Amino acid sequence: MAELISYEPATGIEIARLPLGDVEQEVAIARQSWSEWAARPLSFRVETLRRYANVVRQRYDDFADLIARETGKPLWEARTEVDSVIAKVDISVAAYADRTSQRRMEGQMGTRVAVRHKPHGVLAVLGPYNFPAHLPNGHIVPALIAGNAIVFKPSEKTPATGAFLVQCLHAAGVPEGCVRLLVGAAAEGQALSAHAGIDGLLFTGSARTGLALNRLFADRPEKILALEMGGNNPIIVWDTPDIHSAAVLVVQSAFTSAGQRCTAARRLIVQDGMADALLAEIEGLCRRIIVGAPHDSPAPFMGPVIDNDAADQLTEGFLALLMKGGRPIRHLERPQPDRPFLLPAMIDMTAVAERPDVELFGPILQVVRIADFDAAIAEANRTRYGLSASLVSQTPTLYDRFWAQARAGIVNWNRPTNGAASNAPFGGIGHSGNHRPSAYYAADYCAYPVVSSEAESPRASIGVGLRDG
Repeated sequence: MAELISYEPATGIEIARLPLGDVEQEVAIARQSWSEWAARPLSFRVETLRRYANVVRQRYDDFADLIARETGKPLWEARTEVDSVIAKVDISVAAYADRTSQRRMEGQMGTRVAVRHKPHGVLAVLGPYNFPAHLPNGHIVPALIAGNAIVFKPSEKTPATGAFLVQCLHAAGVPEGCVRLLVGAAAEGQALSAHAGIDGLLFTGSARTGLALNRLFADRPEKILALEMGGNNPIIVWDTPDIHSAAVLVVQSAFTSAGQRCTAARRLIVQDGMADALLAEIEGLCRRIIVGAPHDSPAPFMGPVIDNDAADQLTEGFLALLMKGGRPIRHLERPQPDRPFLLPAMIDMTAVAERPDVELFGPILQVVRIADFDAAIAEANRTRYGLSASLVSQTPTLYDRFWAQARAGIVNWNRPTNGAASNAPFGGIGHSGNHRPSAYYAADYCAYPVVSSEAESPRASIGVGLRDG
């Protein structure tokens, strides 16, 4: 039987072997099961998901340990991911009540108008490797509350975490037929996405894959498609005397999770007059950053990137920036040639006329010095993406201008570009998404509204256009 093998990025040790799934079988089981789940009262589905949160609490340490080992992220960060998995249930219950609640209004001639919501049916969920529990969970929980069944394909790089998540759902009483685990790689993902038996697809991942899915669904308007993609996110630092705090915000934005967040800052746009002082402060912080394995002591700030292929691609990406004329501030160093640990890197791209609009999904920060604030906003917007943008400044009027003109779904002030709140919508524009924001607004794409005009007895007349009888 064909298998998918998962390895620890930090050590190369094998974590798990999982048999490849059968797309036809998994979709068929979900289709047979979803109507019974949808027919259950909302209160039953909600209580089942609350039990799921308790199951995750009971298995907290094992879950966090698995996430840390399979992704390479520090244990402290893996724990925050499990916290987010648990919190998602209450947030999703509140969001369902707020965004998709039943409403009744008075209509004409004693009728009433009712607005209710129905689940789509069977939804495919494609998960990423950087947050292999939290991000797919953010689709799965609201979809189950709405009454859908799920076929979940985790990233081929983090299948063990996906399997653990599904085990917790089943242990809580979610019917096994309503959450199906599909282990596989690109072929299984493509087959699931194109399968006629799904009623929609909820995706988190790269823009390249998201654009391919958008083309695939172009002539399938009957199916819901929610795309949560990446970003070439800017952080502007302007007119602030607190250089240290500004530097900390930049480091948090660019290098948390080894830069493997879709909201990570890829571009630092800095006021020319303060650039030298800011970059010196950032470089000092970077020298102090501990890069290590998940369970190291003292705890690392950064773990490795997901695998050696990713590390190789990032090295090539940094070299490509150098060849375009970028000036290295901190080279992208790889302390262990056979493991994907990378040290934080910075490169000054100010003198490069044609700066590439790419998402380098790792700890690489491009720097652009700008003399004029309007030009800084224009530089921030010089991307086909539009996920996250942040301004570090102590001048409120500058933030007002930045907020009004920034092209992004997340616009922050004196906060990092990453770390978005789960009780708010999360999504971007351009190549960062298709106007289906997730997190609190996931309820919007997990059910569709049905409007009914209702009267308890039939009363009708035609007052115009009839001959005398």
